Amino acid sequence: MGNTSEVLFTVLVALVGVERLAELVVARAHSRRSLERGGIERGRSHYPFMVVLHTGLLAGALAEVWWRRPDFVPALGWTVLVLVVLAQGLRWWCIATLGDRWTTRVIVVPGLPLVRGGPYRLMRHPNYVAVVTEGFALPLVHSAWVTALVFTALNAALLAVRIRVEDAALAEAEGAA
Repeated sequence: MGNTSEVLFTVLVALVGVERLAELVVARAHSRRSLERGGIERGRSHYPFMVVLHTGLLAGALAEVWWRRPDFVPALGWTVLVLVVLAQGLRWWCIATLGDRWTTRVIVVPGLPLVRGGPYRLMRHPNYVAVVTEGFALPLVHSAWVTALVFTALNAALLAVRIRVEDAALAEAEGAA
């Protein structure tokens, strides 16, 4: 059995995993409704990589903490835990703002105007700010810096593709409106 900080970190990662499963349930329902309303999905080919990468973040953070056994550094751990919580808040603000248009896939319903409220009045892709923040902060709660670096690098490459696909889909839908 590990020390208390490793066990608590495991609970934290499990809670994030449960949150991610809740997101998938919401996203699946929203995707179905969007497609029923004539939504068009783009970027299907990168989606499996995204699923593997995000699952790998959780598994990698746990594996690194239990295998490498880094020390919990309170100044770092508590600071980045606040970032993890803020990232979750931002993500759910995005979900609430987009309503049934929020999904983990790139599905755009032609004719609907872009959402410009909530966090979208402040930045174009706030959900990705949440993803990037969580991706480096969650592993660093327990000094899992290898996972934080690997996820951040791979996620940057994925987001370069994802944002390009999403921006093109939104521009196409906006032009058709």
